[in-house]
Amino acid sequence: MAIILEKRELTPVTWLFVADAPLVASHAQPGQFVIVRVDAHGERVPISITNFDREAGTITLVVQRVGKTSGLICALEEGDELLDLAGPLGLPAPLPETGHAVLVGGGFGAGAVYPIARELCMRGVEVTSIVGARTAELLILRDLLEPMSDHYLACTDDGSIGYHGFTAGLLGELLAEDGKRFTHCYAIGPMPMMRAVAETTRPYGLETMVSLDPIMLDGTGMCGACRISIGGETKFACVDGPFFDAHLVDFDEAVVRGKMYVDEERLALELAAGR
Repeated sequence: MAIILEKRELTPVTWLFVADAPLVASHAQPGQFVIVRVDAHGERVPISITNFDREAGTITLVVQRVGKTSGLICALEEGDELLDLAGPLGLPAPLPETGHAVLVGGGFGAGAVYPIARELCMRGVEVTSIVGARTAELLILRDLLEPMSDHYLACTDDGSIGYHGFTAGLLGELLAEDGKRFTHCYAIGPMPMMRAVAETTRPYGLETMVSLDPIMLDGTGMCGACRISIGGETKFACVDGPFFDAHLVDFDEAVVRGKMYVDEERLALELAAGR
C-alpha cells in the first residue's frame, strides 16, 4: 500500500499526488512508470512518475480524470491509500550528456516531461521545453518545469497564453529557423501530438523519442497487451519502453489498438456514475 501524503489540484480535471513509496523512490529513474490499483476490484493502470525524492521516500504522480479508474484515483484524498503501487517499471529514458534537447509535453504529459528536464539540467544539457494545452487554465506544472528549462515555451490551442497553436507547429517554426539548433527531441502526450512531432522532426533527421502508453495490464511483459510495432518488429511498451524512436513507431497500429476497448471504457464510466 502507498499512503497519499499530498494532493494538489492542477486543473479542474487534473491532480498531483505525492505518495509514500520509499522502495519505488529509491530505484526510480526519469522516464519510468508505476502500475497503480485503487482497490481489490479495480483495474491496474500505468502512470508516469513525475518526480521522486529518494531522501523523503516519496514519488509524485499526475493523474487526469478521464475514465472510471482515473476518476477513482482523483477522488482520493490526503491520508487515503492506494492498494497497489508497483514499480519502477519500464526502462529509463535514454538521455544525452551534452547537446540541446527539446522536450515537448502535451496536456498532462508535462508531468512526465519534468523528471527528464530535471535530469538533463543536472547533466548540463541545454533544455528547451515546449508545453501545450487547450487553454491557459489547463497548462500544468509551469512552476516546476520552467526552472529546469533554459527556454520555456507555452502553447495553447485558443491562444490564451503563449503560442497560438499546437506544440508541433511551434517546434516546426523553430526548426525552420535553424534545423540544427536541437540535438535531441522527447515528446510525451496524446498520440496525435506525438505523431505530429515525429513527422515534424523527420525531415531534419532530429533524433526523436516518444513515450508510448498503450493498453497495459501487468507491466512486466507477460500479458502482451501493450505490444506495438517499432521498425517492423513487435515490442512490449512495458519492458522494451516506454520510450521508442518516434520515426520507427507504427502510429496507425498504435492508434487502432488504443481504441480497442472504447465501448467498454464508456460503459464502465456510465455504470460508475449510476447511469
